[in-house]
Amino acid sequence: MASDKFKTEDFISYDLAKWACGLKYDDLSAEAIERAKLFWFDSLGCALGGSQQEDAQILLKHHRAMNEDGGGACTCFVSGFKANPVDAAFLNGHMIRSMDYNDIYWKADPSHPSDLISGPLAVCEANGLSGKDLILATVIAYEVEMRLVEIGRPGVREYGWHHATLTGFAAPYGPGRLLNLSVEQMVNAIGISASRTGSLGAVTAGKLTNMKNTVDPWATRVGVESAMLAKLGYSGPEHIYDGKEGLFHVFGHSQVGNEPCAFDADGLIKDLPRSKGDHYRIVDCGMKSFPIEALSHAPLTAMMKCVKENNIKADDVTEIKVEVIARAADILGDPHKYRPTGKETADHSLPYCLAAGLIDGMVTPLQFKQERIEDPALIPVMDKVKVVPNDEFEALFPEFQPSRVTLTLNDGKSFATRVDVPKGDPRDPMTPDEITVKLTALGKEVVGEDRCKQIGEHIMAIDEQATVGKLMELMTA
Repeated sequence: MASDKFKTEDFISYDLAKWACGLKYDDLSAEAIERAKLFWFDSLGCALGGSQQEDAQILLKHHRAMNEDGGGACTCFVSGFKANPVDAAFLNGHMIRSMDYNDIYWKADPSHPSDLISGPLAVCEANGLSGKDLILATVIAYEVEMRLVEIGRPGVREYGWHHATLTGFAAPYGPGRLLNLSVEQMVNAIGISASRTGSLGAVTAGKLTNMKNTVDPWATRVGVESAMLAKLGYSGPEHIYDGKEGLFHVFGHSQVGNEPCAFDADGLIKDLPRSKGDHYRIVDCGMKSFPIEALSHAPLTAMMKCVKENNIKADDVTEIKVEVIARAADILGDPHKYRPTGKETADHSLPYCLAAGLIDGMVTPLQFKQERIEDPALIPVMDKVKVVPNDEFEALFPEFQPSRVTLTLNDGKSFATRVDVPKGDPRDPMTPDEITVKLTALGKEVVGEDRCKQIGEHIMAIDEQATVGKLMELMTA
């Protein structure tokens, strides 16, 4: 039953469900379709590289042991392991996420919308659906996820929750649309999924573990299963957003700076795109040019630019001062980040990323191999990094991600460079050629350079494919 305050269809879950259930491929703008292809292009490269990470291999080993027969309608990237749609969505989604190299959208909260797209892919493969279906569900997933991370006042990360909490609300929309859920079923799918996906911020605070890159794919897993259950008639709370003890109510008990936390409910549903001429959020999402945490990109870009422009040598530097917004200083410069012991902490460590970039002249997946992380030569350089919050920059975020890096040299000279928009931001987007380079670098040792080229060509024409079967063949080593 709805609360006294609402009639049933007054809940926001119905507005979003009606939109998602009614949207068709022919309603999408050309730009949204093109961006969806490019995000798939980028994500497949991330998955090829991610498949080689230790945590991805542990998960695959676990799922093989749990399903010794290996039967299922869906294919897991690289290994070709056959699984049901729920497990395949999780394993493939984790490979996309594993290197923290996939896309980024940061407003009130951060997000990686491509964490969601393995869900629609699994449903497409299991049900023989087309490339156009995959694109439609991808655009839907991005739209909901990106709106969710815009509406916090402040974002949930500011008071200790991980953004995968919100991913659990977004995860069923794409799979649910592909399963042709009714509006009522879609509402149930959201209620089922969001009831089970609260994630504590501990996964990205202090010393990091394998769970850092697992909570979002796990939310996607739950989203796929929730949509499948709703299709069978399983029910979930319709008031999961704005009713009694739903998202808005529960988090409204929290305070930040003596102000109660809240959500812009209207922002979640205002001007939802419904036609080719409308603005789809997916075109606002960014990509990562470095395999590191999102707020590290601007300072690393600034430092590398400063080094190049002033011909600075690593041995000449006595101090690396990094000015960033307060949350970046908190996440990326806490004491644990000065002595990372594994990849999960290293790629969220400004001291490590800047030290590696200064000495090696690059920051690529090679810099996050265990032997490099444990190299004692990096320690004295990390200790030269001073991370400080900048109030001026705080006022510019999230429209910009400003950072200023000042390098002080042995002779007392100093050089400073400021960057407001990192490479990969929609205002300085990665080109198809740059994405090709990224995918090839990540995938050539996994499937070979020729296969990498085929994957890129195929995904950029995925809307011409009757099924995703060929894509899954190409993504199998």
